[in-house]
Amino acid sequence: MLPEAQCDSLQVVLVSPRNPLNIGAVARAMANFGLRRLAVVAAFDPTWREARSAVGAPNLLLNAVESATLAEAVASCTLVAGTGTLTRRKPEQRVVPLPELAPLVSRELAQGGRVALVFGPEKHGLTREDLSYCHILVEIPTDPLQPSMNLGQAAAVCLYELTRPAVPTPESPPATTVPSATSAAPSGRLELLAGVIEEAMSAAGYSPRAMQPANRHDLRLLLRRLTLTAQDTRRILGLFRRILWRLKRAPAGDNASG
Repeated sequence: MLPEAQCDSLQVVLVSPRNPLNIGAVARAMANFGLRRLAVVAAFDPTWREARSAVGAPNLLLNAVESATLAEAVASCTLVAGTGTLTRRKPEQRVVPLPELAPLVSRELAQGGRVALVFGPEKHGLTREDLSYCHILVEIPTDPLQPSMNLGQAAAVCLYELTRPAVPTPESPPATTVPSATSAAPSGRLELLAGVIEEAMSAAGYSPRAMQPANRHDLRLLLRRLTLTAQDTRRILGLFRRILWRLKRAPAGDNASG
């Protein structure tokens, strides 16, 4: 299992789950592998905390964090990994095969980061908008004739892959969490930066108003691809706030209207 110090830095996030039994199955799988941080975003059924399928993990359900949006659920995370297959989607971020996920997660946790493993609704998985909050897309290998997996099964497979390499061996001592001076910026700070950049773009008349949703989507992906550190984010945030301040002080005729 993961070292005790890292267990609270890895959370499972379920986006818009419909069936409480599936939520309970995920909680049970988490308990199997020693994890305890679950976040549920906009669940369809408000009684999901009472799911009987959470065998051996009722407290995990009771302590799960309920969020209105995915952005809120992953705000403190420095690595957000969306899950799914490539059968019906064209990825816009780096694709990581499931067996290659564990080293990335281990490195992030060892540097003092926080990781979210995100699963989408049972029927269609994560949407394009959901994935814009993710640094990477983890591909769960399945047969093309049956690409869809039960939510509980998908979580169990992913968690097994994550925790299996974490078992200490004689050649590799147990991992310890060491905060890095160049730690990655948490998702919430990237969203704050994206908002300020978008406001500056709007003030500068960068593009028509109809293009703003597409710009927001692309900007969110770009900031995650850049793998900015917390210090990078502070500097860029200060830069764009200064630009925005100057744009707002400029005479009205100097800026093109969006």
